[in-house]
Amino acid sequence: MTSQLIETIAVHRDSFDENPEGFFLALDNLLVDVIDFNWIAYKVMGSYGKQATPDQRARFADTFRCELIETYGRGLVAYGEQSIVVLPPTEDLDGLRKVTVAQEIRGDDGVFPLFYSMGMNREGKWKVTNVVINGINLGKTFRNQFQQRAQKYGGNIDQIIENWSSNS
Repeated sequence: MTSQLIETIAVHRDSFDENPEGFFLALDNLLVDVIDFNWIAYKVMGSYGKQATPDQRARFADTFRCELIETYGRGLVAYGEQSIVVLPPTEDLDGLRKVTVAQEIRGDDGVFPLFYSMGMNREGKWKVTNVVINGINLGKTFRNQFQQRAQKYGGNIDQIIENWSSNS
């Protein structure tokens, strides 16, 4: 997956300014089978996930996915002369349903640790359920953002979804 990601970045880097949507679509197509966007979105909603209707959960998952792809994509397209190295597991993974995959992003400005929490879903597929990059837990960060918006909009889930953006 890392190799495919780097290849996708390379293919779209020169055309990104004129056609960012082409890159975001390619990125979405690549990541949809490896990231459990619905589970992550549900966890980001915290206690509001249980209160939300199935439609609200689905709408938030779609909104969250689009925002995450764009945010992640803009960061990736700026990706320079770095390498991404997958580190070998430190434990026996046989029979586990949850694992952490460790990587390092190595570049001129240093080495940054990257950890993917992965879980096996009901269909028996491994999917990313959280990411911690350089000590920043993205799941917790997004959950805190959701809680802040919940306070801002008086717990109105529809308003939170309508106003979900890294810019708001």
